[in-house]
Amino acid sequence: MTGILPLDDALAAFLEGGRSITLASRDVLLHPFVARAVACRVAADRRSLVVLLPRSQALPLFEHLADNGQLAAVFSEPSSHRTIQLKGHDAHEIAADDDDQAAASGQLDRLIAELVGLDFDEATLRSCYACAADDLAAIRFTPAEAYSQTPGPRAGAPLERRP
Repeated sequence: MTGILPLDDALAAFLEGGRSITLASRDVLLHPFVARAVACRVAADRRSLVVLLPRSQALPLFEHLADNGQLAAVFSEPSSHRTIQLKGHDAHEIAADDDDQAAASGQLDRLIAELVGLDFDEATLRSCYACAADDLAAIRFTPAEAYSQTPGPRAGAPLERRP
């Protein structure tokens, strides 16, 4: 989708801003699998991104990606419900590195702070989002499709690059 790439500054900042991130894949029989990611890193050229998640909680997702490379990633800001969905067809696992660990820690702290501000319990959140350093996995993909999924009349509309 050339209309969204490279990602603009505002969208890149949103994606890396400590969002609730849900990933979805599917197998050859179209059976879905959903996993929770903990962070996102946008590539320097703004043409691809890396999502970070606990490997142990998403083993079927990695099998699906090895088979077909198809991934949907949904990024949501809990306080406003602003939601963006990105789809890719070339998703694949890469090695997580020290920068990924730092991104995961910082973005997760921002998400938890936002949710605590909405009256969620911090200890419960930290338990739900826990990801040991040796369990952190990274998936790189190129957004081929992008949609606004914020509730309202434009939900589901293709995301267009702002002039």
